[in-house]
Amino acid sequence: MEITEVGAFWVTALAFILTPGADWAYMITAGLSGRVAPANAGLLLGHLAYVVAVAAGLGALATRYPAALSVITVVGAAYLAWLGLGVLRHPAGAGTPTWTEAGSAGEWAARGFGVSALNPKVPVLLLALLPQFTHVDGSWPVGTQLAMLGLLHLATCAFVYTAVGSGARRVLAARPTSATLVSRVAGSLMIVLGAALLVEQTLSLTR
Repeated sequence: MEITEVGAFWVTALAFILTPGADWAYMITAGLSGRVAPANAGLLLGHLAYVVAVAAGLGALATRYPAALSVITVVGAAYLAWLGLGVLRHPAGAGTPTWTEAGSAGEWAARGFGVSALNPKVPVLLLALLPQFTHVDGSWPVGTQLAMLGLLHLATCAFVYTAVGSGARRVLAARPTSATLVSRVAGSLMIVLGAALLVEQTLSLTR
């Protein structure tokens, strides 16, 4: 595997990760609630599940049956909207529960897994694009290439998500009013993203 291909994949993955979306909204909420680590772990487990799926050969299957990605999109859209409504009902800020009362670490990790596992941009990157950066005639087996690129992606996700969550915590923790506003924006973003994805899928079915 050429270093240029590794770099090309990393730039592509970084562009996906740096695009604000459901993952960012979730990490901002987690940061305001003091649950950066478990939320981050949950998101990474969702990404890891797709890396393992690709290594097992499911990437080609998903490409052959695009309806599978459509199902993930619809379920993910509904899940994002549900999470967003929850954030709007209990925004961070004044009156926010303490760290130990803001949901257990396991709950934050489980929700994070759902956010990334059902986030349409994750399977697009890892199921559809990741295999394109490997070569069957490379010096390393394809499985090793996939594992290496997958680990690079996970490490980048861990860094960016930690920065987003910790940054939100540092900047807004001392500003309850601002924290409440940002929390509501994050919740609204989840709902808007979910609705937009549902509309997109509905329109694609009517074409």
